[in-house]
Amino acid sequence: MATPLSIRAQALQQRLQQGEAIQLVDVREDQELELARLGWPVLHLPLSRSAEWIAQVDTLLQRDQPVAVLCHAGVRSWQFGCWLIEQQGYSDVWNLQGGIDAWSVEVDPEVPRY
Repeated sequence: MATPLSIRAQALQQRLQQGEAIQLVDVREDQELELARLGWPVLHLPLSRSAEWIAQVDTLLQRDQPVAVLCHAGVRSWQFGCWLIEQQGYSDVWNLQGGIDAWSVEVDPEVPRY
C-alpha cells in the first residue's frame, strides 16, 4: 500500500522558496487556520466538512504537481494523503511531518503554537 512521503518543515520551506509548484492543502478546521497560518497560500479542505468538497477534489488539485498536506500535528494530513493516493490515484503526495506545529518550531516562530 502506497503512503504519502514525509517531508520536514525546513525541506518544504526550501522547496517553496525555490519556486517549486507545490500544492499546499490544509485539512485543519477553520478556527485552527485562523490561529496559525503558513506564509504561503493553501487550499483549505477541512476534513470535518469533506462532504462539501470531496466530489470536487479533481477540479481543486492538479495531478501533475506534488501535493503537500498539513494539519496540526501530521495525523489528519497523513490520513488525507493516504486517501488521495489510495482512493483518488494521486502519486506525488507529501505529509508535513509534525504539521503546523513543526513549522512553528523549525521554520517560522511567528506562527503561533496551539
